[in-house]
Amino acid sequence: MIAAMDHLGNPSSVHAEGRAARSLIEDARDSIARLIHARAADVVMTSGATEANATVLAAGWDTILLSPAEHDSVLAAARASGARLIFLPIDQHGRVAIEAVADQALRGPALGKALVSLQRANNETGVLQPVADLIPFARAHGIAVHTDAVQAPGRIDLDVTVLDADYVSISAHKFGGPKGVGALILRDGAVLPALIPGGGQERRRRAGTEAVTAIVGFGAAADAAARALADIPRQRRLRDHLEAALSHRAQGCVVVGAAADRLANTSCIAFPGQSAETLVIKYDLAGIAVSAGSACSSGKVSASHVLTAMGLAPEIARGAIRVSIGSTTTDADIARFLAASETILRAPALAA
Repeated sequence: MIAAMDHLGNPSSVHAEGRAARSLIEDARDSIARLIHARAADVVMTSGATEANATVLAAGWDTILLSPAEHDSVLAAARASGARLIFLPIDQHGRVAIEAVADQALRGPALGKALVSLQRANNETGVLQPVADLIPFARAHGIAVHTDAVQAPGRIDLDVTVLDADYVSISAHKFGGPKGVGALILRDGAVLPALIPGGGQERRRRAGTEAVTAIVGFGAAADAAARALADIPRQRRLRDHLEAALSHRAQGCVVVGAAADRLANTSCIAFPGQSAETLVIKYDLAGIAVSAGSACSSGKVSASHVLTAMGLAPEIARGAIRVSIGSTTTDADIARFLAASETILRAPALAA
């Protein structure tokens, strides 16, 4: 990224400086495409997954089917779209039953131009959704499919050719890249109006001079994320040890989604009677960064909409924190977290 800052040319210009900047973007696009097994021509650069989600959901759908556990950027864009919204129920493990999509699509009024939006992995619990299983039914009934796959790259092998969704959203900062850059991947042949018209950039899919430096960082992070997949079994071992140790030491704690297929790096752990916001502060004072729900929803004091949709009681959902593990996490880090947890959880709980 530092080297890219020396390239001052506009990537849409045909002079040498512009061509050099364009080459940097296309090299990064190739790296991003390799990470997710996509065609480079189908990768549309955006300011992040929030913009990518908004672009898809604002495309003039008559009906949008989605789960109540989607990220706020999907829920808010769906509500602003003017489409008829159908919420698909999730089970106690956070998963949507494909039968629920079929049931909603085959009964009641016609769907018209319809979209199903279902995240590949939940940002709070790590629970994986069966998006690929949904595709054959959706295709047979003319329903387009979008997946917010932000949590997946670098944590599972996200192959968009196997997934076969029409639209896939990803974001660089979720796997070590710079904040403020992401991509929307379109299935070959999928049509989508530009959310930002006005120029020929990104094959007229997203106008505006590209953020060359950020895109270069995106590409570098994509290369690193592809290599990091080899570390996932180790991260899963650390996560499982953390959860087992906490379950043994902290009476009544709940590992949310434990029975579901999940990302290896994510633990959502609820401590009944505790306040998640207070726990975040206590861990922070101990030098440990955890979160309460989604970072995009910071400042909220209500229980997570994801955990509420899963049917968790309010006194449990209000005490849920998310603990994330990465490629730099060590056994010593887990031991330190567990030691801090013993001290924090022994202290009297403050009222939520």
